[in-house]
Amino acid sequence: MADFSVGAQIPELRVTPDKYLTVRYAGASGDFNPIHIDEEFAKAVGLPGRILHGLWSMAQVARAQTDAAGAPGALKRLSVQFRGMGVPEQEVVVRGTVREASDGRVLVDTVAEQAGNQIIRNAEAELQV
Repeated sequence: MADFSVGAQIPELRVTPDKYLTVRYAGASGDFNPIHIDEEFAKAVGLPGRILHGLWSMAQVARAQTDAAGAPGALKRLSVQFRGMGVPEQEVVVRGTVREASDGRVLVDTVAEQAGNQIIRNAEAELQV
């Protein structure tokens, strides 16, 4: 289990979504918006290509928390702000810092970045540790 003292960093989560992730995630989530699955369409509407689903990115933030705490049930609350677009085949790095700790509960401020761009920021997770 990670160090959950105030100011401590939780272990970084690094994951590189493969080029087919958005298609698989569309099937799993039911979100078949063409910006996620059709390269030509995404470019035609001004995107760099297919983009990651925001909820997949949020799931990586949640995963970083539960990995750090050692159990999925430790995550009691999660809020995020979607602030950028992620793309397949580039590493996503999730970093978090413990902001508050008391009575077995901690608040972790978290960001998810890809190529220096924050795709999720101002994320706050409450963990029971």
